[in-house]
Amino acid sequence: MASRWLSTLLVLLLCACAQAPSRNPMAAWVPSPNHDARRATLVVLHATEQDSVERSLRTLRSGHRGGPVSAHYLVGADGGLYQLVEDSRRAWHAGGGRWGAIADLNSASIGIELDNDGAEPFPPAQIDALLRLLDDLCTRLRIPRHAVIAHADLAPTRKRDPGPRFPWARLAQAGFGLWPDPAHGEPPPGFDPWLAMQAVGWPLDDPDAAVRAYRRHYRGDEAATLDAQDRRILYSLVLQLRSIP
Repeated sequence: MASRWLSTLLVLLLCACAQAPSRNPMAAWVPSPNHDARRATLVVLHATEQDSVERSLRTLRSGHRGGPVSAHYLVGADGGLYQLVEDSRRAWHAGGGRWGAIADLNSASIGIELDNDGAEPFPPAQIDALLRLLDDLCTRLRIPRHAVIAHADLAPTRKRDPGPRFPWARLAQAGFGLWPDPAHGEPPPGFDPWLAMQAVGWPLDDPDAAVRAYRRHYRGDEAATLDAQDRRILYSLVLQLRSIP
C-alpha cells in the first residue's frame, strides 16, 4: 500500500514539474503580467504536390530528401482534416523566404497543406473544410483574416504552390485574404506597381519570379509582366492594407 502511494506521489510530482513554467535558476523570479504567448500572424497555404493523403502524411511525419518537413494541418480532397503539429509550435513548412518584414516564416505562421497534385482543381469539399479551419484559426489565434498567403508568395523563386488553379476569389468571398475591389478604380498618376508589390509583401529580389507569384494568386496565370489590370489590382490591395487598423 505504501509502495503504491509513493508511486502515485512520484507521478504527480513529475506531472507538476512537466507543467511548471520554465524559469532560470540563476535569476530571482519577479513575474510581470505584461506578456503574451508567441503566436502566428500569418497563414500559409500549400499544395502537397503528391498523389494521396496517405503519402503526404508519411512525408510530413518522416524524412524528406531535403530534410524533415511538416505542417500544422493537412486538408484532404474529401474535406478530411488532419493536425500534425500543435498551433503553438513551429512546423517546418515555409523554408527560406520572406513576406514583408517577416523573414522567419516558420515562427510567424500556421502552415496548411492541401491534398492536391498541383494540376487538378481543388474540390468544393476541400475548400469548405479549409474555410471552416481558417475561421477557427483566425478567431481562436487572432490571426488577421487578410493575412492568408500562398507558399509561392513568400518564396517566389522556389515555389509555385498552391498553384494557379487555387480559388483565391472563393476565400475572399468568405472574408479571407486580400482581393481587389473594382470600386477603387484607376490608380493615380505616378502610381508605382513595384512599390505596391513590396508594400503588400512580395520579396523583389527576383522581380520576374515575384510577378509570376503575384499573377498566380490574382490572375490565375504565370506571366512575368504587369499590365493595366495589374496596376488596378495592386492599387486596390494597397488601399485595403492602408485601411486595416
